[in-house]
Amino acid sequence: MSALKWQGWLVGLVTLAGLLVFAPLGLYVWASGGPSDGAGAPRPALEGVRVTGCRIDPASRRVVAGVEAAGRPEGPGAYVVTVEFRDTARAEPGGRSAESLVRIPGVAVTATEHAEALGPVWPVATVPWCGAAAATFTPVEPRP
Repeated sequence: MSALKWQGWLVGLVTLAGLLVFAPLGLYVWASGGPSDGAGAPRPALEGVRVTGCRIDPASRRVVAGVEAAGRPEGPGAYVVTVEFRDTARAEPGGRSAESLVRIPGVAVTATEHAEALGPVWPVATVPWCGAAAATFTPVEPRP
């Protein structure tokens, strides 16, 4: 046989060996990956929460943040949200910052519930920024 035929056979055998080694590994990785949209894994609680408003109460001069929590596919439950109040949207060293906790109980799977977080007394000359800093979700066990 000529040298070109041996090279052709060699390339074919190496390709076949590579398929025999890497194809099962690729199938294993693909099959164990689960759904590509992440529906199988629980999403972080902070993704279901957002601050809908940030205002200063005229009577008390305290900052009030509107908070909205969306239901989760795991079932009904309660959120505890940490709301942060700052001078600016970007955290700055030495800037004014405060936090408040708000509990939003009884959030059903398809519902959206609202609450307000009460912040500190705010100076007259500054505009506050409000944002969700952290959140936890606790599922509620159904009663028999």
